[in-house]
Amino acid sequence: MEKLSCFLCHAPALYFSTHRGRDYLKCSGCQSVMLSPENYLSPAEEKERYDQHNNDVSDPGYRLFVQPLIRAVINKYYSEDSGLDYGAGSGPVASYLLKERGYQTLLYDPFYWPDHSVLEARYNYIICSEVIEHFHSPQNEFRLMRSLLLPGGSLFCMTELYDDEIEFEKWYYKNDPTHVFFYHREAFQWIKKRFGFSELTMKKRLITLSL
Repeated sequence: MEKLSCFLCHAPALYFSTHRGRDYLKCSGCQSVMLSPENYLSPAEEKERYDQHNNDVSDPGYRLFVQPLIRAVINKYYSEDSGLDYGAGSGPVASYLLKERGYQTLLYDPFYWPDHSVLEARYNYIICSEVIEHFHSPQNEFRLMRSLLLPGGSLFCMTELYDDEIEFEKWYYKNDPTHVFFYHREAFQWIKKRFGFSELTMKKRLITLSL
């Protein structure tokens, strides 16, 4: 395997593990784990996988799953504040639940909501529910999302964090072939510093970066 740099912090990434024919590397800097690009799905294969996701807005389990994200938004922002659901997917459940509470959140997704005009505005908050683990170029994506935030804005992300206590070979989260980047807590410390966020909180799956 050729030597690679971390797709987030650009520190050297070293071979870490092989599972089901897919090779993974671990960053020597931010400690994140990433799938080798040689094992990425094609865009068509990736889209086919997303089409299989059952993000039904009426599913009680999924509504409950995104509640930490919903509470974080409504506890900090008013319904008239502007929001963006970045990577909304085929069933933007979080945005739907916010709409039930009077919040109007615009949608962006390269496969399902590819309206690039929404990336020309700025927002009080951005939500990213189970999205950032799909980023092929996480540094570029976080740079873009940071640029879309207004002063005092926040980026709310939900993902499963990786740490060294996890037995990677048995970890369910890596088994989805569209999951290509697994963030260590150190990665968010790097993001906070690199992109000038003033606050960082991590509560289980919910990560909040605020200006």
